[in-house]
Amino acid sequence: MHLAYPAVLSVLLFATGLYGVLARRNAILVLMSVELMLNAVNLNLVAFDVWLSKTAQDTLHSGQALTLFTIAIAAAEIGIGLAIVLAVHRNRGTADIDKLRDTAETDDDSELDDSGAARPETAEKAEATA
Repeated sequence: MHLAYPAVLSVLLFATGLYGVLARRNAILVLMSVELMLNAVNLNLVAFDVWLSKTAQDTLHSGQALTLFTIAIAAAEIGIGLAIVLAVHRNRGTADIDKLRDTAETDDDSELDDSGAARPETAEKAEATA
């Protein structure tokens, strides 16, 4: 088999994953797209390892060893990522990335007085809505 076939497949997988990361709003789908991109890299590593081992005399298989490390890192990444997404979903009720951006610190200083504490009328509004 030529090296071009797995390389083209890897490029297509990586492009699909990149589109998923850039276009999706759901955090779980973004994590799945990142996994797709990592699998495209793994495919390239193994394909080039096989191609280089045919041309060289040594059989070190460093591409396959790097692939195993990448799979282990991807498994840890997806475990931690899913735990974070589930915790955020449990607290916020959504896994939508655009809605999660609202949780970042705001530049709205109108609710703070000169000392940095909340103004009394703002604190009363917050207690009334809680």
